[in-house]
This record gives sequence, C-alpha cells and structure tokens, in this order.
Amino acid sequence: MSKSGKPNVLEEDHRPWGYYQVISDEHDNKIKKIYVYPGKRLSLQRHQHRSEHWYVIHGQAMVTLDSRDTYLAEGGSMDIPKRSFHRIMNTGMEDLVFVEVQTGNYLGEDDIERAEDDYGRVP
Repeated sequence: MSKSGKPNVLEEDHRPWGYYQVISDEHDNKIKKIYVYPGKRLSLQRHQHRSEHWYVIHGQAMVTLDSRDTYLAEGGSMDIPKRSFHRIMNTGMEDLVFVEVQTGNYLGEDDIERAEDDYGRVP
C-alpha cells in the first residue's frame, strides 16, 4: 500500500476493451484489477497453465464459460478452470471493474489462446 492508501500498481496495460492494473505478481499467483468499457468484451480465450477467479467490484457483466453464459453484478464471482474457454462482457452503462486472481505454474501473458476476438487478435 502506498502512503496515500491506494494499492501500489506494478503495471498498467491499455487494451481496446479497457485496461488492467497488476496489483500483485508472485511466482504462483497474480492479481489484476480490470476495467472494461461499456459494451466491450475481452476475447474468447483459454489458458493452459493457470486458473482464474473473477470478483465483480462495480458494474454488470456477462461471463461466458465454455458454452454457458452467466450474468454477474457487484459482489458476484466466477471460477475459471484451466483450459476452459471464457470471456467477460460489460453489459452496463458504466465501466465494469473486477478483480482477477490468477493461480498456476505459469502466469505469463503469452499463455492466452484466443478463439474469437472483436479486435483482430486471433492468429
């Protein structure tokens, strides 16, 4: 925690759908605070080496996990197992803010396998 009472952000990365802040980065876990703009969604993706837990802080979301859609509001959460296709979409009128806790034996950004993407990032 910084002297101002705000968490120390290790990294901030902007994407077409919004941005994320890395709050903690350890060898076996990483914590991100993710902001998704209204009407935007992340790519449909999966990871071979990590699972994730999503907790919605602010806003409304539709989470796709494999072929099932689930709506989450503030306080809602979802576990994303390794090798499961998943995405999150902001269905509200304000920024969606959620915390992502990653656990696994490898947490690099290159462990993203995209199946669909609104921004042309599928190989």
